[in-house]
Amino acid sequence: MGRRIALVLGGGGLKGFAHIGVLRALQERDIVPDVYAGTSIGALIAAAYLGGTPVDDLQARAEAVRKRDLFRLNHFGMLLERMRSPSIYLEEPLRALCAGAIPDVTFAALPKRLLVNTVDLDRGARVVWGLPGLEDFSVREAVYASCALPGFFPPGRVGDRTCIDGGVVDNLPVSVASQFADLVIAVDVGSSDQSWHDPSTTGFAGTYMRAATMMMHALQQFPLEHWHGPPMVLIRPRVDDAAWLSFTDTAANIAEGYRSASRALERFDSYWDHPNCVYPRRRVQIEVNRERCTGCGTCVSLAPAVMGMDGTGKAYARTHIVDWSPAEGGFVHECPTAAISAVNIDRRSTSVDVHTLHDPTPSGGAGVSGAAPEEDEESSAA
Repeated sequence: MGRRIALVLGGGGLKGFAHIGVLRALQERDIVPDVYAGTSIGALIAAAYLGGTPVDDLQARAEAVRKRDLFRLNHFGMLLERMRSPSIYLEEPLRALCAGAIPDVTFAALPKRLLVNTVDLDRGARVVWGLPGLEDFSVREAVYASCALPGFFPPGRVGDRTCIDGGVVDNLPVSVASQFADLVIAVDVGSSDQSWHDPSTTGFAGTYMRAATMMMHALQQFPLEHWHGPPMVLIRPRVDDAAWLSFTDTAANIAEGYRSASRALERFDSYWDHPNCVYPRRRVQIEVNRERCTGCGTCVSLAPAVMGMDGTGKAYARTHIVDWSPAEGGFVHECPTAAISAVNIDRRSTSVDVHTLHDPTPSGGAGVSGAAPEEDEESSAA
């Protein structure tokens, strides 16, 4: 048996169109996954691609989607049922989107294994369709359920189960996919940018999605930081949190998915045979601005192996030079006074404080999610 690759595509609303760029980067490098797994839009794109839709067609369809094709207010239900209405938006447009992109087949009929992550609303348990014993079910129905963000769209029925978006418990289902692979390529678009925008311009939906982003990021961090499985390539396209529901950033998101995947895959052949490791890795220098540090101890509570408190009550780095993957360094962002900086010493041009790294444009800035700059990033932030 050859070396098996699992491709895991996370949820993230319309930011997930970046997955299309990742698929293109994989194709150009002749990297062919054996297993596909996804949550929400990640499940939709994985199912469409595995169902036979070429990357060029996926991109054309994504760029053609408009707000009216997906979000239509459930005026009647909200008027008559008010708080008992199942959702803000009607389910028909989302179902039509799934039907137009995904063949009407069961998981067993697909050429390769597809895993679609959902949550059984009645039982309060995760259900991953496509696993052994869960293969004789409709791919379309499972993908709809995986995209049914609570409150936004009504839950879906898959078999005898009522299911919702799997991102509620696991937005990036790497653990289940790793059972079928010798290497995992994971694409996280759900928590890739911690920037924020004036809530008066984003409204209820923007605030809700911002909260969802933070929740997903928190749920993902522990399994990624403590990864025990086959080697993982973690790709985090730098897509703006405000693009969750934006139809104007599709082309830019696809391009950013391609860019970030191309960089992460540069040393792909060297990642094999290193279990429990997340790639790409880079050397990072940690510094603490003592004037800014208030001694709150947040960094120590979150990363006791990396940070400590000295005799004067100030934080310090136990080891100034660390070897980090994209999953590490989240505690830097948590410092309430922006006293901690993380500098990629493999690329001195990226000498920046991570608290200034939140340029929402794909090509700006040099860091993601409060972590240190990417291994081979070339730009710098002011």
